[in-house]
Amino acid sequence: MPSSPERALIIVPAWNESQNVGNTVREILSADSNYDVLVVDDGSTDDTTHKAQAAGARVLHLPFNMGVGGAMRTGFTYAQRNGYRRAIQVDADGQHNPTDIAAVLAGLSDADISIGARFAEVGGYKAVGPRRWAMKMLASVISGISGVRLTDVTSGFRAANHRAIDQYVRYYPAEYLGDTIDSLVGAVHAGLTVTQVPVAMRPRAYGKPSHNPFSAARYLLRATFALSLALLRGRRRQEVAE
Repeated sequence: MPSSPERALIIVPAWNESQNVGNTVREILSADSNYDVLVVDDGSTDDTTHKAQAAGARVLHLPFNMGVGGAMRTGFTYAQRNGYRRAIQVDADGQHNPTDIAAVLAGLSDADISIGARFAEVGGYKAVGPRRWAMKMLASVISGISGVRLTDVTSGFRAANHRAIDQYVRYYPAEYLGDTIDSLVGAVHAGLTVTQVPVAMRPRAYGKPSHNPFSAARYLLRATFALSLALLRGRRRQEVAE
């Protein structure tokens, strides 16, 4: 059944997040009665699906782990088929504050894609060393491509209007950083506009992030490769279009 225009689809990709997903869903639903929550269970081996359903979410269970990109493309396909004109990604781990969803969605009044930015003078989120260098480099390059000053292009807390939803259904990479960098470059090359909204991130509720000097250096290398691949793909798509 098609969604009414004022309703927004909150897409929550989740992989083995049974400890977090229930509370995340409940927080989202309590934030606004016009939010519909879709949890895309990305091949979890725990009871993520059960916890999400018990909290009031609709759940799509993928048979195996596809990564955030695959889960989000599934969610955007659901949004398109059910007539949603606004959709937003909210991570299952509790770091994205549901009270900020309205602000990120409001950014769609000025652009096709609205990013909840961690480095925009709100909150205390910090990244240091190679991870911070990579984030600054990515933001600088994509700011130049989009013509808009962006500070946090790797944030997964981002909203899409109906034009961006249609674009993401056509092209939303599943590989590492494809869900943030490559999808954004592809959208900009397709003529979509982007903006950012300052938000504050919360600590992960349960579980530990895998941040250490080795993973930070690896992140820098992989981010550089992901950006190069995204730019190459974008150039090729433009050449084909011409």
